[in-house]
Amino acid sequence: MKKTLSFLAFLLYITTLPAQTATTAPDSVLFAGEKHFKNIRQLTFGGDNAEAYFSYDGKYITFQRTNPKEGLNCDQIFVGKVPAPGEKFTYKMISSGKGRTSCSYFLPDGKHIIYASTFKGADTCPPLPDRSKYGNKYIWPLYDSYDIYMSDLNGNIVKQLTTAKGYDAEGTLSPDGKKMIYCSDKDGDLDLYVMELATGKEKRITNTLGYDGGAWFSPDGKKIVWRASRPTTDEEVKEYKSFLAEGLVAPTHMEVWIADADGTNAKQITFLEQANWAPNFTPDGKHIIFCSNHEYARGFPFNMYLTDLNGKGLEKISRDKGFDAFPMFSPDGKKILFSSNRNNGGTHDTNLFIADWVE
Repeated sequence: MKKTLSFLAFLLYITTLPAQTATTAPDSVLFAGEKHFKNIRQLTFGGDNAEAYFSYDGKYITFQRTNPKEGLNCDQIFVGKVPAPGEKFTYKMISSGKGRTSCSYFLPDGKHIIYASTFKGADTCPPLPDRSKYGNKYIWPLYDSYDIYMSDLNGNIVKQLTTAKGYDAEGTLSPDGKKMIYCSDKDGDLDLYVMELATGKEKRITNTLGYDGGAWFSPDGKKIVWRASRPTTDEEVKEYKSFLAEGLVAPTHMEVWIADADGTNAKQITFLEQANWAPNFTPDGKHIIFCSNHEYARGFPFNMYLTDLNGKGLEKISRDKGFDAFPMFSPDGKKILFSSNRNNGGTHDTNLFIADWVE
């Protein structure tokens, strides 16, 4: 989700839930009912791999990875070439290994990426919040050392895009690569901002209390889709503001919203309750694919769903009994890339999968 606030925090949370076993569902790369997937292939094996996104030409992938067994104690950014049939997926680390990183995205030239990092705050991984202090509620940290940087594929940072004190992350780019949309709490709430990369000029485009993040432009650049929480009761507002003051947010109730690219004509398109997030447009711009746990009272598993721009015609796309999320279509619409707990041998590993998309 794009973009999570802290994917690692989510994974640590779900390790308190039972691992998928053969008694609940066979471990597999493809499950019954996943009619839109063909020639599915697992790209990574082990650790936590997520937020993987295609380059503009569809030939490369950038993603974030954590694996303590490899000395990766918090998310770092990697890039790899989409493998041909029979070819192994290989990848290299682009970020420095310092701090925590998140939310990488290619520029149209295929030679640069943007990503968020805390490395200027400290070389070490920023601490995770102690959930026991908050009734074991699932919460995300909003590290104020997060800023967004532009890097070449050799790991050289060529530009710092955000400089404000506070959380700046979750960046994606417009189809022409000239604008970045991202989430920031610089003005006291978690809102979306659109920045012109060439000039740094930007505009805040959401203004309603609550978390607005994980935004994407439509393929024609005319619309955006994102996830949002909207605290309404006095109790909800009090809790949201209290968490925000501590650099935290509890993303257990989010819905999918769309708007024009400048934030006007915003409307909520899901009313499913629980957590509906990681939305993205289909290549034709006529549908939204997103992740949700709305079918499950305990808040887990997460699967991917498809809907039209009015939230109608909801269709379940994935069937894993654990976690399916962060979907992205290749630019030509022929492939889908996502993260999943499937085929992890009963562990809590999350890996990348790619499949041909069948209409």
